[in-house]
Amino acid sequence: MKKIELEIVALSHSITQTHSYAVVLGEVNGLRRLPIVIGGFEAQAIAVALEKMQPSRPLTHDLMKNFMNAFAIDLLEIIICDLQEGIFYSKLVCSTENDTVEIDSRTSDAIALAVRFGCPVYTYENILESAGILMEDTEATKGKKKKGKPTETVVESDTPTGNEDLKTMTLGELNNLLGEVLDSEDYIRAIAIRDEINSRQKKR
Repeated sequence: MKKIELEIVALSHSITQTHSYAVVLGEVNGLRRLPIVIGGFEAQAIAVALEKMQPSRPLTHDLMKNFMNAFAIDLLEIIICDLQEGIFYSKLVCSTENDTVEIDSRTSDAIALAVRFGCPVYTYENILESAGILMEDTEATKGKKKKGKPTETVVESDTPTGNEDLKTMTLGELNNLLGEVLDSEDYIRAIAIRDEINSRQKKR
C-alpha cells in the first residue's frame, strides 16, 4: 500500500474525553487531518520535543532515544498502520548496521519518538479515508507551513488551566511562574506562559 506522509499541525485538548489531548496530524501537501486522542503525559512528551525544551530530567521518550543512540539504533520512520474500533496501531521502523526491524508501538509513543528523531510519520489511504477530516481549501490552508519547517504547538483547552490569568501578570511574575512550572514538569502550561512572554517582548 502507498504510504501518505503526515506532519503535526496541532496539539489540543480533547473535546470528547476529559483529561485527554488530541494530536492533530495533517496530510503533507494535502487538506486532510487525522486527530488522535492521547493522554496528558504523552501530550507533554510531544510538546517538549516540538518546542525544544530541556527538561531537568530525561522524560521516558528521551531515555528511549538515548538508549537507542547508545546502541546505534536509528528510527527511520513510524507508520500508523491500522485502526480498529477507534484505536490506532503503529509501528516503529528501526535500523541497525546489519538489520531493519519493525516494532509495535502505541501511536502516541511513536509520535513522541518521531519528533525526537526528526523522522517522518506515515499512514495509509484507508486510515485517512476512515478517520480523517477534510479541511476546506481556504487561504489559511493554502498558506500552511511547508514540509520541513518546524511546527508550532497549538495548545487549546476549554477547561481552566490557570492560563486565563496570564494576561494580568507582569513580565517578572510570568518569568517566575515559568520557572516554577518547569520545575513541576507541567510543560503544556509552560508553553502557554512562554508564548505570553514572547508576545509581550515582541510588542516592546
